[in-house]
Amino acid sequence: MNDSGEDLLIERDGPVTSLIINRPEARNACTVETVRALYRAIRDFEADEAARVGVLTSVGPDFCAGADLKELAGGAAIGFTWAGEDEGPTRRAPNKPVIAAVEGHAVAAGLALAVWCDLRVADDTAIFGVYCRRFGGPMPNGTTVRLPRLIGQSRALDMMLTGRGVDAREAAEIGLVNRLVPRGEARRAAAALAHELAQLPQTAMLSDRESLLRQWDFDEETAIRLEIELAQPAFREGFQRGAQSFVDGRGRHGSFED
Repeated sequence: MNDSGEDLLIERDGPVTSLIINRPEARNACTVETVRALYRAIRDFEADEAARVGVLTSVGPDFCAGADLKELAGGAAIGFTWAGEDEGPTRRAPNKPVIAAVEGHAVAAGLALAVWCDLRVADDTAIFGVYCRRFGGPMPNGTTVRLPRLIGQSRALDMMLTGRGVDAREAAEIGLVNRLVPRGEARRAAAALAHELAQLPQTAMLSDRESLLRQWDFDEETAIRLEIELAQPAFREGFQRGAQSFVDGRGRHGSFED
C-alpha cells in the first residue's frame, strides 16, 4: 500500500512501514512542512497496531542533506528545531524500532535523522557529516546527544567540531553504521531486516529495547531494577509457552514465531 504526499511517501508492506523523503531535486533537504509531515507520519506509525517496524529512507541518490537552505536563507525556518516541541520528529525515540536505509549524503539534520533511528543500513555511497558546521548552523536536533552515545565522545567531537565527511566504511568501523551493503542495496536490506524484526515476539523485544534506551538516565542498580520491571509483561504474555515451543523444536535456526 502506498500513500503519497508532495514531500513524503508512506508505503506499507504487512508489518513494515516505510517513510520515504521525496525531495530528490533538493538532495532530500527538508522544509519545515516536510519535517512536520514526517512527525505526523511517525505518530501514525506508532498508533498503528499492525505496524511493527519502520524504515526511513528517501527517493534518489541522497538520504537527506538536512534543512532546506533556501527556506532558511529566507528566514522562514529560523528558530524551528527538528527536536523541538513544535512537531519536531527527532525530539524523542519512537515506541517501535525504525531502521534508516542510507545511500548518499546523510548530513547536517540528515545525520540527525540517521542517528534517531535504532539501526542504520548503508551502502558504499553513504557519507555522514555535520556539514552545517561550514556555514554556522547549529544542531538542535538530537545529534549532540545521540551521536556520542552511538560512537563515543571523542569520535563524536571529531565529527561535530570539524564538520568533515565520514564515508560508509569508516562509519561502519566506528559503529555509526550497523550493516554495510553493496551500492543500491540499502533499502532492500533495511526492509529485509525490518521484516526479520517484525517476525520476532514483540513484547520481549520492545521491553528490552525500552530498557536499553532509558538506562542512560539512571545509575546501574536503578537501571537494572527498571530492566526487570519492564520484562514482566513478557513473562506474563507467553515466555513460558515460547520456551516450551523452542524445546519442542520450533523457533530454532533463525525461524521465529510469535
